[in-house]
Amino acid sequence: VGVAALFLPAVRRIGRQARIPVSRLMMPMGFAAILGGSMTMIASGPLIVLNDLLRQAGAEPFSLFAVTPIGLPLLIAGIVLFALAGDRILPKKEETPSGPSIAEIWGIDHPVRTCSIPPSSPLAGKTREDIPFRMLYGLDLLAVRTGKDISVAPSRFVSLEPGMELAFLGSEERFIRFIQESGCIPSGDRSRLQEILDDEEYGFAELVVRPRASIIGKTPREIMFRQTYAIEPIVHQHGETETRAGISGQPLAAGDIIVAFGSWDTLRHFAGHQDLVLLTPPGGDGLRHGKGLLAILVFAAALGLTVTGVPLSLALLTGAAGSVLLGILTLDEAYRAIDWKTITLIAGLIPLGIALEKSGAAAVLAASLVEVLAGFHPLLIMGAVAVLATVLSLIISNVAATVLLVPLVILLGAGTGTDPRALALLVAVCASNSFILPTHQVNALLMGPGGYSAADYLKAGSIMTVIFMVIAVMLIYLLIR
Repeated sequence: VGVAALFLPAVRRIGRQARIPVSRLMMPMGFAAILGGSMTMIASGPLIVLNDLLRQAGAEPFSLFAVTPIGLPLLIAGIVLFALAGDRILPKKEETPSGPSIAEIWGIDHPVRTCSIPPSSPLAGKTREDIPFRMLYGLDLLAVRTGKDISVAPSRFVSLEPGMELAFLGSEERFIRFIQESGCIPSGDRSRLQEILDDEEYGFAELVVRPRASIIGKTPREIMFRQTYAIEPIVHQHGETETRAGISGQPLAAGDIIVAFGSWDTLRHFAGHQDLVLLTPPGGDGLRHGKGLLAILVFAAALGLTVTGVPLSLALLTGAAGSVLLGILTLDEAYRAIDWKTITLIAGLIPLGIALEKSGAAAVLAASLVEVLAGFHPLLIMGAVAVLATVLSLIISNVAATVLLVPLVILLGAGTGTDPRALALLVAVCASNSFILPTHQVNALLMGPGGYSAADYLKAGSIMTVIFMVIAVMLIYLLIR
């Protein structure tokens, strides 16, 4: 689910730039996330709980990558399916237009355009204050990039140096005129700065000056607005008077509206600011830049603990604790990330599974299945288990299906001469075979953004479900015996 949520903004952006309906992209991405959950023993809930259930039954647990030879072909099969038959099985839905954005409301919905300063440009060596871009060209300078350093809302003291990349907001005609007069070189469609600013981490917001704010009566220039707040003012409205050029010299009054551009990490700070109030609901996700590498190292360390023999659950818990201690996550974020409903469900189902085993009910059910399946080839037995796990995971959660079925199939394996560990692994793998209905957490997450109905999943999911079961049964039969 986390992977699907992470890729959701990127898929939207790809669809928008490539002019591909998002309904053609969300489902393949979601299916790939589910299939990728079969790559390691910690990639999905059913596989995580499987080893604990095997230990409880006195069986040997699986190593971290024991399931990779099964999960990798499943993932490849899903990619091939959508690559070859995606046009026929994926829904073609027109996106429902949402309400106007802040940029559309204020008439500033222009694409970000970028260019670089050559040594011969008359801009070289001058400061932003020397070149009033808005008054001369009708362009707003949103950001500058020098090497890997990006400065959003650069101050008036910033020096414009050769090689610096500039990002502007404005019409194409005005940008072309600026290019002709300044000698700057357009960056084209491959501008890294443009990609960053077009990302959902940045956007436009409306802010209003609070009553009794300390900035009342002062101009943006006097308070050094850009340096103080790290956002670029685009529009200033005082009563019925709207100012777009020369904002820096306009005194601020209570109730004035400022439309600004900046990162959502910065803009969301104004939700409780003493001078400016954020009117626009914050967009994007708050990112902690600079913590990415540290997060990867903590995750790798947690995986390394499993190799040394530390139980998987303890290793991952250590990684989670390390993420909090190192500032990658806050304690509140860690608590909010826990699905307490799932924890409660598993806490109730594990004792239920133990009760089925201790009371003899599981043995009775297993004996019934042994009578029905006795004498059949192990492939047919495994096929029946795969169907049972798949169907049950459509009714209850995949983790719950695993907890209920693993004790049962262990007894079934002992009664039919089929490897109990192979059947248990088959249950955990097929518990994620939830493509026919949007009951899997990933499918439920993407149903709204993709505009899908249950019938849309039935068409593509039924084919994927059959392919999944055939590959899983054959590979586990061949590899885990």
